[in-house]
Amino acid sequence: MTIKGKAYIIGAYEHPLRKAPHHSVAQLHAEVAKGAIEDAGLTKADIDGFFCAGDAPGGNAWSMANYLNLDKLRHIDSTDMGGCSYLVHVAHAAEAIAAGKCNVALITLAGRPNSEGMSGTQVRVRGVNLPESPYEMPYNPVTLNLYAMCAMRHMHEYGTTNEQLAWVKVAASHHAQYNANAMLRDVVSVEDVLASPMISDPLHRLDSCVVSDGGGAIIVARPEIARAINRPRVKLLGAGESTKHQMGGKIDLTYTGAAWTGPRAFEEAGVKPSDIQYASIYDSFTITVLLQLEDLGFCKKGEGGKFVMDGNLISGIGKLPFNTDGGGLCNNHPSNRGGMTKIIEAVRQLRGEAHPKVQVPGCSIALATGIGGAIGHRHGAATLIMERE
Repeated sequence: MTIKGKAYIIGAYEHPLRKAPHHSVAQLHAEVAKGAIEDAGLTKADIDGFFCAGDAPGGNAWSMANYLNLDKLRHIDSTDMGGCSYLVHVAHAAEAIAAGKCNVALITLAGRPNSEGMSGTQVRVRGVNLPESPYEMPYNPVTLNLYAMCAMRHMHEYGTTNEQLAWVKVAASHHAQYNANAMLRDVVSVEDVLASPMISDPLHRLDSCVVSDGGGAIIVARPEIARAINRPRVKLLGAGESTKHQMGGKIDLTYTGAAWTGPRAFEEAGVKPSDIQYASIYDSFTITVLLQLEDLGFCKKGEGGKFVMDGNLISGIGKLPFNTDGGGLCNNHPSNRGGMTKIIEAVRQLRGEAHPKVQVPGCSIALATGIGGAIGHRHGAATLIMERE
């Protein structure tokens, strides 16, 4: 069964706060849910499907369903794939809608890592119940170091440079200057990125994403519901989801799970990379973007460094405008999970609602990606392709 044309994104909302010390996580979920429902022109009574992940507080999905007082649910999904969960949820919601399991699905994300002092410099693997703990805990892996390993390996294999990685941050900063809610609004240069402190060789501080509170929500609905709403419609064309892990020791740090999810999404959508006019690329670190651009087919493997140079990702300048809200590198990365905001900015672009300075003229086909976990050892990946109808 294909999801192509079977469901539409009709509501999207991003929380404006980047630090919310006086909010609970549940309250943030409620506020983004309310925002997305209102954006869709619906009411809470219209929601009969609910999707959340591990960022949601409580014992399970029923805790948030109870807090939100969603009393007409027919379908619930609490799939947790880390930062890519919300792209997976959109695809699963489309599948559920196509199967007649629900009509209108709400997907929420929220968290408070900024207020709680969390960062990517903490030990990644905790708890004795994780199957990998006995093998990894002695080495104290942290998120930043795992991504740095991939960057170093890509440099070794393909000659990628720090300057090339820096161009990803430069592009994000050019977009963030127009986002009043972005955490980092100053435009930076390649030299600024290279002058920032080295955190884990070869990644500098400015190669890393921000840590923010906040969240976002999406509404996915049946086609006939979408067509009854008087606003631009965002149709789902294709999706892909997968995991990449250590594969019994066959480890290659130079690619991500997007190498599988991208081709699957493109095949289902019936489009190719050259058709994409805007891309929301998961950007926990600059290397995360570069690897995915290669894996998705926007350039050949090993040529990502050349592809991102000289402003090629800057809207109005380059061939592939990306993360026009500033992305995780400059805008926000709520709950340390950036997939939701990638969908939201793609929806803005397709609706023509991005900031005029970064809006892609006539944007009709957009892509969003997500990564969950860490590309240096194991992660989930997802890709969505959407179209303005």
